Order: sequence, then C-alpha cells, then structure tokens
Amino acid sequence: MSFGPPIGFGGMNSGTSARDAGLPHAGVPGHLQESVNQVLKNEPEYEDRNAGFSYLAERKELFTLRSFLSPHKWKLLCALLLVIVESVLLQAGPLLTKFGIDEGVIAGDRDVLVIIAFSYLASIALHAFSAWYRIQYTGSLGEDLMKKLRIRVFSHLQRQSLDFFTNEKAGVLMTRMTSDIEALSQLFQEGLVNFAVQALTVVVITVVLIIINPSLALITLLIVVPVTLLLSEWFRRRSENAYRRVRNRIGDVLADLQESLAGIRVITAHNRRRHNVIRHTNIVGEHKDANLAAVRAASIYTPGTESIAIIGRAFVLLIGGRMVLNQDLQPGELVAFLLYLGAFFAPIQTLTQLYNGYQQGQAATAKLRELLASQPSVAEHPAATVMPAIHGSIHLKNVSFGYTPETEILHGINLEIEAGETLAIVGPTGGGKSTIAKLVTRFYDPNDGSVTIDGYDIRNVTIDSLRTQLGVVPQEPFLFAGTIRDNVAFSKPDATDEDVWDALKSTGLAPLINSMDNGINTIIHERGSSLSAGERQLVAIARAFLSQPRVLVLDEATSNLDLQSEKIVEEALDSLLDGRTAIIVAHRLATVMRADRIAVVDGGEIIELGSHDDLITSKGKYAEMHTAWKAAVGQ
Repeated sequence: MSFGPPIGFGGMNSGTSARDAGLPHAGVPGHLQESVNQVLKNEPEYEDRNAGFSYLAERKELFTLRSFLSPHKWKLLCALLLVIVESVLLQAGPLLTKFGIDEGVIAGDRDVLVIIAFSYLASIALHAFSAWYRIQYTGSLGEDLMKKLRIRVFSHLQRQSLDFFTNEKAGVLMTRMTSDIEALSQLFQEGLVNFAVQALTVVVITVVLIIINPSLALITLLIVVPVTLLLSEWFRRRSENAYRRVRNRIGDVLADLQESLAGIRVITAHNRRRHNVIRHTNIVGEHKDANLAAVRAASIYTPGTESIAIIGRAFVLLIGGRMVLNQDLQPGELVAFLLYLGAFFAPIQTLTQLYNGYQQGQAATAKLRELLASQPSVAEHPAATVMPAIHGSIHLKNVSFGYTPETEILHGINLEIEAGETLAIVGPTGGGKSTIAKLVTRFYDPNDGSVTIDGYDIRNVTIDSLRTQLGVVPQEPFLFAGTIRDNVAFSKPDATDEDVWDALKSTGLAPLINSMDNGINTIIHERGSSLSAGERQLVAIARAFLSQPRVLVLDEATSNLDLQSEKIVEEALDSLLDGRTAIIVAHRLATVMRADRIAVVDGGEIIELGSHDDLITSKGKYAEMHTAWKAAVGQ
C-alpha cells in the first residue's frame, strides 16, 4: 500500500518518504502481506457490547473501598465463608499432631496413629480443594470488580468537559487508569482475601492456644500482641505519607513519558534528547526517593515483627519446658503449642507484608476518590429536554466568557446567525474567534448571557441531541489508529461504504484513497502520522460532512492545506454548505470571502459585521486585513 499524494495535493508526505526508503510506515511488505491476511482471517470476532452512558453527573458519594464494595456484599460474604473453611482446615494439622503424640506415640496405640495419619491426609486434601475453589471464586470476583471500576473511571473521564483535560496532564490521567487501578486490583484479588485468611488464622490459632493451655497462651499474647500493635501503628503513620508520595511521583513519571513520546518530532528537531533524558532521570529519581522512604519503614517493621516472633517462641519453649518437667503439661501439648505458635506468627508476618500493599491500595483509593469527585463544568441538566431536528438559527445574547475567572475573553457578544447562513469569523490571534465557536458547540458554557439554537437554550437540552446535529472540524485534526473508513465513519458508525466514498469525493480525497492498495480499508497509523498535515485535515473534514450536520463549525479547518488543496476544499464547501448553517473561523481570506457575512472579532468584541463587499467599502479592520492578504498572495 502507498500513501503518495496524487496530482494537486502538494509535496511529499511521511508515507511517500517511508515507501521510497522501504521503511515500515510505507505499509506491510508484500512478502508478509499474505501472512498478515492469514492471521486476520483466524482472528475471532467479538460482538459489540451495549454499554450504558449518561452525561448526567454521577452520584456525589465519595469513592471509598467500603462504598465500592458494598453493592457486592453477598458475594463478598460467600468469599469470607470460603476463607473461614480454608482457615479451619489449614489449622487441623498441629491439633492432630498433639493427639498423635499423646494418644498414639506415648500411649503406644498404633490404631490411633493410623487414624490420625489418614485424618491428616484428608484435612490436607480438603484444604487443597477449598483453596482451589476459593482462589477461582475470589479471582473471578476481583476481575469483575476491576472491570466495573475501569469502566466507571473511563466513563467519568468521557463525561468531563474540555477544561478538565486542559488542566490535567494526560500522563497523570493514565496513572489513574493503570497504576492506581492495578494497585487496587492487587489489593482486591490478593490483599483483602489473603488478609482475611491470615486474620482468621490468627483468631483460630488464638482460640486453640487458649484451649490447649490458657495460662501459657495468656502470657504469650500479653507479651507479643501489644508490642506488635505498637510497631504496626508506627509503620502505618510512616508508610501512609510515603505511599501517597509514590502515587504522585508515578503520575509525574508517566506524564513526562507521554509528553516526550507525543512531542518526539519537536524534541528531535531542537536536539533536546539529552536534555529530556536528564529531566526524566530527575523525575524518576524523585519516584525512587519516595519508594525508598516506604522501603525504609518496611525494613524496620518486617524484621521487627520477625524478631518478636522468635523471642515469643523462645519464651514459650522456656516456660513450657519447665511445665513439662514439672508434669503440668504433656509433651504433645507443648509440641502442638509450639507448632501453633509458629503458625500464629507466620500470618502476623504475612499481615505486615499485606499491610504494605494495603497502604498502597489506600493511596491509590485516595487518588481515584479525588478524580471521581471532579464534576464537569459543562454538565447536562437533570431536566434537559431532547432538541428536535433544527433549522440552524443561532443567537448569542449578551455572552461573556473567560477560561479562568480572572481573565474574560469575550465581553457582551450579541450575534444572530440565520438558518442556512454562512458566517465567517476573522480577527487577530487571541481575539476570541475560536471561543465563539466553542460556545456554539457547547464545549464551554458562557459565564453570562445565553446561546440559543432555534430558540432553544443549549444548556437546557440533552448533549446527545445537540451534538448529533452539529459538525465540528478543529484546527488540529485527530485521527485514530485504524483504517481510512474507520476515521471517516467515526461520526456515523452505521455509514455504508458508499456513504464514506461520497464524503471523500466531496472533500477531494477520492484520488488519494484510490491510489492506496486497500482503498478506504487502508490502515493509517496513530494520529495519522502516515498522512501529510493537509491530508489529515481533509479526512477530518470528510468525517464532519458524513454526519450531515445542520450546523457546521470549521475552526481554522483549512489552515494546514496548501493552496491547491484549499481550492479543492473551497469548491466542496460551495455545495456541502448549501442549506446548512456554517461558522467558519479562519485567517485565510480566500475561504472567508465566500461567506454570507463576516464578523471581525478583536479584544473579545465584534467590531465589524457585514458582507465582504460592505466591509471593504467601510475601510475598517477587515479592509486592512484584506489589503495585507492580497499583498501576501501577490494579487
């Protein structure tokens, strides 16, 4: 397949260069294409799953482990019962050993020894079976919980307004979806269940120790438990802050990585690779320092609890041995007590390690709670009505707006656009041109005033019913990894191949697509990197046209086109904008002159409004811009 531009589409693009050089971006080499086709042929097909989604804000309760797990309490209760069975079966061994020594070995009863041995084997088999079933059950439950959480976080991100993504780094958001959820996944699938197993083990062993010898058990517990609790509280305080720092630093690492990958062309062009390595080294170093703080706390906590366990067993051996010599305790009871005491400290040591994971999970929970508590600035009203099919009459009344409360971009804008009219908005950079377009599409809501379409205040209609009737082509087109067809039909998933071809022909892209080996099924790379900037823009325009919107907004949509490609798009606009309301934000006046009216925006206000001829006659700001443009293009 090739990406070479046909006549009339300007110079070389990245696909052409790659093709000529034999590089991967030229497409799949011919000798491998058959293998690729065979792999695709054997790929299983997955049906699309219906997923509920609403623009309405989520319930406002804070995200906590308790609130997240409470809807699944009965399944969790079943898991707990399985854990109890597993814990009881796990602790049968030492008790059977006691009876084997006292009632079998010392008493010389071989029948008892045989019964105890087979009972031991039976308890091991039952424990293995219960552990197998419990792991399967809790693993399935954990994966189900993680799936729900990932969908919830992703849906929450989809619900957010554009200002949210402007203020947040993409890498930090990726951390919430990957590292933080993975920490919770470890906690749910291994941590909580294992924590329950070990905690119940401690309870069961404590009861058995008291049954074997209450006085020895009481002495042991009074020595071990208070010291362990004090050490655990110290570790909790130290590790909580450390793991919160770790979650923040991993977000910085991923944010810097994402930005470096996205800007690799600029980095290369300005020879900043060495600088980026140094910068990333510093960021990773801060992440390492945060981890080391947690490691230092764990390096004291874990050996400390192990030391307590060893001292406790030595103390029991000393006291218990004297009791056996004094015939106050049977040898089998002492052996069983020591075995249970070893089993008592083992889960305590495991609990210390699990507590480490619990602290990481809690830090991740805090980050997710912060994310899920954010509310979209452009929210759908609970009582919003469905907007019927529109004609496209737009009215901005006394509209003022600023991206931040401190800085107002637009000041009291009043503008009426008739249905089917094409309005071009021009003016200097930063004057507020694109902001007006973003308010019409309800990417933002005005601070004051209102925006209505056919008399409907767009804040009072459902976002779905509004956006499905609008078409937007942004200044920087974004193409998804996939085929040409996928990207064009993105605005209308049920479109036929014929519909896609019609849209491509309307924007003059048909010659380019026909030159590709697989036509509209040609794969384009991530962000459309295998197409030129102008070609990406044309695909984005075709995508907007395919949806057949009643209102079309072109925000500097021709800014990346060469003169020949711009002429093709202009000719397409003449027919495609016929009967539709269109707002064209542009610097190039060739497109602007075709509009019915032109609004000149400067300093957040409309300083001129009228047709091209009227504005030229008035000899104002637009006339100056037109004169400068004619001089630039040599007319």
